[in-house]
Amino acid sequence: MSIEVKVPVLPESVSDALIATWHKKAGDAVKRDENLLDLETDKVVLEVPSPVDGVLKEIKFEEGSTVTSSQVIAVIEEGAAAAAPAPAAAPAAAEAPKAEKSEAPKGVDELSPAGRRVAVEDNIDPSKVAGTGRDGRVTKEDLVNAAKGGSAPAPAAAAPAPAAKPTPGSRPEERVPMTRIRTRIAERLMQSKNSIAMLTSFNEVNLAEVVKLRKSLGEQFEKANGVKLGFMSFFVKAATEALKRYPVINASVDGSDIIYHGYQDISIAVSTEKGLVTPVLRDVQDMSFADVEKGIIGYAKKARDGKLGLDDLQGGTFTITNGGTFGSLLSTPIVNPPQSAILGMHTIKERPIVENGQVIAAPMMYIALSYDHRIIDGKDAVLFLVDIKNQLENPQRMLLGL
Repeated sequence: MSIEVKVPVLPESVSDALIATWHKKAGDAVKRDENLLDLETDKVVLEVPSPVDGVLKEIKFEEGSTVTSSQVIAVIEEGAAAAAPAPAAAPAAAEAPKAEKSEAPKGVDELSPAGRRVAVEDNIDPSKVAGTGRDGRVTKEDLVNAAKGGSAPAPAAAAPAPAAKPTPGSRPEERVPMTRIRTRIAERLMQSKNSIAMLTSFNEVNLAEVVKLRKSLGEQFEKANGVKLGFMSFFVKAATEALKRYPVINASVDGSDIIYHGYQDISIAVSTEKGLVTPVLRDVQDMSFADVEKGIIGYAKKARDGKLGLDDLQGGTFTITNGGTFGSLLSTPIVNPPQSAILGMHTIKERPIVENGQVIAAPMMYIALSYDHRIIDGKDAVLFLVDIKNQLENPQRMLLGL
């Protein structure tokens, strides 16, 4: 029975998708839920699993093709088996069982079943083959090419080819197209720049009390909740409380209307190989510190594994981004429309400050709030930052909801 493989239903905000990588080719055996291909939208990369066990009978669109929601992209013959490899004609084939008992080449376990068979039968070391699959993975086709001499390492006895000498005065360049995700990021940044009257206000926070609290209670927190107590949860909870007191910063603009949101859905900026994404922690006003930490860890793992779904990225009433992870001392973050504000965290530095008439060293962080000046006045922005500063410098206020 032939089963159609279709593009997943895409949300209204995503019109089409690009076929980034096929992990199978026509004639390959497939298993239910095994990933067939990767679809790249302007927000995330989606995996398309096989709906049944069988053989991939037909591929209707090649890599690089643009497809739309629910479009048929492949056909699987359910329950069929892949054609067995033709037996070797040479008499020496009788010795094959002995070769199967030998140790498999290094890295074979990381291959697909078809790729593993090629590596074992042709005694190819996958670690010495350049991979063209997703994340540099070695595919069956890479191994077949290596077996033919296309990308296999040169024999040990062969002298290495002399390294090519750069032409004097040459200035190498490489032109590559933007990915759909990077293109969408560029579009949204330009949309933000061109449609929002953006302004940024700054403040600085002494994180000595937060550092002290993490040291004194961090171990107990981890034992009780199974996650570490990080800095981000303090900022998320502080922002949540401040957003309740300054609701216009949690609002958004829709034409000539201002929409006030009676909840705090906070987008957390996460860096991936394909660009910055902002998965959403929903109803943070009802979350504990442990809930926040678990949510952030979960999204970070999904982002690394390319598992973020479109639902993870939809919505959000306010964004927090942490440039301090990469060492940024100060920046002016860009608002993520239709939101009206974004909080920027930065690196923590020991700096001299005056406290009670004495100069002391303290772990200081600059914080920035970029906001849409069409609806947010400077006074509200500054008071919002001061509110966050006061909570972080007196974390017991946060714990008591003050």
